[in-house]
Amino acid sequence: MRSAAARHNGPMRVDLADGRHLDVLVVGPEHGRPLVFHYGTPSAAVPFPPMVDAVTRRGLRLVVYSRPGCGESTPQPGRRVADAAGDTAAVLDALGAGDFVTLGWSGGGPHALACAALLPDRCAGAASIAGVAPLGAADLDWLAGMGPENVDEFGAAVRGEEALTRYLAEQAAGLVSIDGTQVAEALGGLASEVDRGELTGEFAEFMAATFRGAISRGIAGWRDDDLAFVGDWNVPLDRAGGVAVWQGGEDRMVPYRHGEWLATHLPQARAHLLPAEGHLSLVVGRFAEIVDDLLSHAR
Repeated sequence: MRSAAARHNGPMRVDLADGRHLDVLVVGPEHGRPLVFHYGTPSAAVPFPPMVDAVTRRGLRLVVYSRPGCGESTPQPGRRVADAAGDTAAVLDALGAGDFVTLGWSGGGPHALACAALLPDRCAGAASIAGVAPLGAADLDWLAGMGPENVDEFGAAVRGEEALTRYLAEQAAGLVSIDGTQVAEALGGLASEVDRGELTGEFAEFMAATFRGAISRGIAGWRDDDLAFVGDWNVPLDRAGGVAVWQGGEDRMVPYRHGEWLATHLPQARAHLLPAEGHLSLVVGRFAEIVDDLLSHAR
């Protein structure tokens, strides 16, 4: 028997076995296959209507959850990237859903890879959109090509939790009440020219809302995302087969080389390496194409 949550549309709370809860957004047909969209860092589960429309018009059910410590979701200190697979499974169980497809954008990319690798019986397809690669690979200069703000942020993450907490507390002060007109300035050197062109209107307001939501109860989720990225993901990437890798060459948040590395090291990866796209333009301008590609290769 399907749970009452299976009929839910809109914001909801999912209680977990370990006492935590997750802040979840669900939009789309009750019987549609779920598309779990892992947002970037920092972000919370808020809707962006063009993305919702692209998903639901294809008969899918969009599922987005705020990672632990973001939005209303309970913090989970010490979490690893791999933990996203268990949280995703718990959300799907609460919805009465079985198999699913997943997208991960930016900091969400590793979490989509975790689902592909660790939930092979349920994850029917996955894509990484401008997603970061693991730190420490011998053939990847991880920080090369990042904007100065990310170099500073991840430098603090590598130094440890205390240094990162100090750094993010300062950065969060400028995001607490940010609106769409302020996003481009807040991103600073992280936004390439092509990405600045996208930071207007509805999309800029969406970005501002995700930032505000992510830190509405503090920086724990943002901090723990960063610490997870620079630590051991605990994800067997050799089991994340057939993932689509989308990456833009004008990306100063997650440089092009990260996409090249993932495309080379993930088994049977489908590479979509697009030199003229940025971090934001890639997902704004090509989202429907990305979803169609995901569906065309899903089991």
